[in-house]
Amino acid sequence: MKINVIVIDKKSKDHLYAPLIEHYQKMIRTFAKIEIIELFDKEIAKEQDISSDTAKKSYSKAFNNYLTGGYNVALDPSSKELDSLEFAKMLKDKHMVNFYIGGAYGLEDTFLTQCNQAVSLGKITLSHKLVKVVLLEQIFRGLSINYNHPYHK
Repeated sequence: MKINVIVIDKKSKDHLYAPLIEHYQKMIRTFAKIEIIELFDKEIAKEQDISSDTAKKSYSKAFNNYLTGGYNVALDPSSKELDSLEFAKMLKDKHMVNFYIGGAYGLEDTFLTQCNQAVSLGKITLSHKLVKVVLLEQIFRGLSINYNHPYHK
């Protein structure tokens, strides 16, 4: 199985969350290949200064190259929240899963409809770095459930 976490975020060395992100990536590798892809360029920065709508369009454009192949899951606070068993079921029997984390303004509705599923990690707003940690933990938990690993218990 291959899992991609594709996020609109500036690449930066974060000393607080980086060890946690690396920890969960290592644990996930027991069950699947994992890659975090951070996308941020001058166009996204420029569009964010114009309006939330243009920013969302730039996020969709950046994500378009990754929509082909695999099961596509957008993280969206207004979508359905899953418990850990439902999350595990979503991962089950998939060859590739792509998770999308939008930028500061979220995701366009048109992008959400292009994905196979949209899920919420909760209604609160989290930083991109913290969302990555929470998502990676849930991915590991879901894979642990699917492979009967004792982590979930």
